Amino acid sequence: MDKKLMEDSERIQKLWDRIDFIEDPDSFSYHQFFHKYMLGNTPCLFSSKFTKTWGSREFWVTADNKPNWDHLLQNFGEAIVPVANCDVKAYNSNPKEHIPLREYIAYWREYTENDSQSPRGCLYLKDWHMQREYPDHNVYETPSYFSSDWLNEYWDAIAVDDYRFVYMGPAGSWTPFHADVFRSYSWSANICGRKKWLLFPPGQEDFLRDSQGNLPYDVTSPSLQEPTVYPNYQRCCPPLEVTQEAGEIIFVPSGWHHQVYNMIDTISINHNWVNGCNVAVMWRFLQAELSAVQREIGEWKDTMEDWDQHCQVIMKSCSGIDYTEFYSFLKTIALRRVEALQTSHNNAVTGDRMAPGPRHALFDLKKITSILSSLIADQDFQKVDPKTLDPPPELLLQQLEETMRQKSCM
Repeated sequence: MDKKLMEDSERIQKLWDRIDFIEDPDSFSYHQFFHKYMLGNTPCLFSSKFTKTWGSREFWVTADNKPNWDHLLQNFGEAIVPVANCDVKAYNSNPKEHIPLREYIAYWREYTENDSQSPRGCLYLKDWHMQREYPDHNVYETPSYFSSDWLNEYWDAIAVDDYRFVYMGPAGSWTPFHADVFRSYSWSANICGRKKWLLFPPGQEDFLRDSQGNLPYDVTSPSLQEPTVYPNYQRCCPPLEVTQEAGEIIFVPSGWHHQVYNMIDTISINHNWVNGCNVAVMWRFLQAELSAVQREIGEWKDTMEDWDQHCQVIMKSCSGIDYTEFYSFLKTIALRRVEALQTSHNNAVTGDRMAPGPRHALFDLKKITSILSSLIADQDFQKVDPKTLDPPPELLLQQLEETMRQKSCM
């Protein structure tokens, strides 16, 4: 084993003793979270003190820590929500249908009363964009530690989508093995209930691939013990197992594959997000996604007109973004940071130790210019129609570098 693998193995082993538990909001700063957990790409768990003022903790939960179905019906009963069937596997995930929330809650009540049995199977409400649909409800506030959120900042700016979700499910509902979209960070807060998380650090998932290179659907399946099917399973470390109680928030770092179970009736709120600490991970993921598409349809490269553009279209349909939109994403965040620096009176850290300040904006610009330089040099990006890129990437890069020079001299 080489030195780096030994160091990674030792770091991973230390995590297995415990996950860091952040108890007190008043003594834990944004600076601490930034350096130890975001830059360190290390998970942690926040106590229920961080969510005690949320409206959802007061109104969505009964006195005995169960979902307040009556309140949810009264306020959101007509909402159309996505519901997954945990008992059915379809392409390494669960098939979804969209039904009114009132219908789901009626099912949930019946499922619970019938000892977790239903002819419809175990249904799990997942990925409901509740915040987007009901922005005026006092449901929760994003903790300042997670406030540098480029994904939602960008998609809010173009008013197309967001990565803020509500999950609701009975005991036994679960999410199969996966890593989050774009290899983003995620945070998940339990409004009520209890979850069990099985977490694997980046790179460990490769030991869980089968002989065809596919990741497992369920990492607890006995089939993983079959060496002819999963030849490297014995090399994988055991998962970091975390129990998350009501009110607690878990931080899941970039590229950590995980599997999640609701141990009792549970409601949670989840965000996916990217910022300067992990945008390089997102860029590497997109490069890998495009390479996979190119391999998949490589046999038609010489006969298909606009083959490169077809690859971008397929990539976007699979991953949700292509190189043109990734450039737009970087540009939007960069120009907002330029504006923030131009309107700030100094380059010092703000007095608010719980939030990012001007230095963070400069940090963001440095990370964006690094990724933008790599993007400009990328051969596949060079084949993107330049008419879709405004301003030209080289011009944007010059502008960002000039802004950083000016601020560095202040």
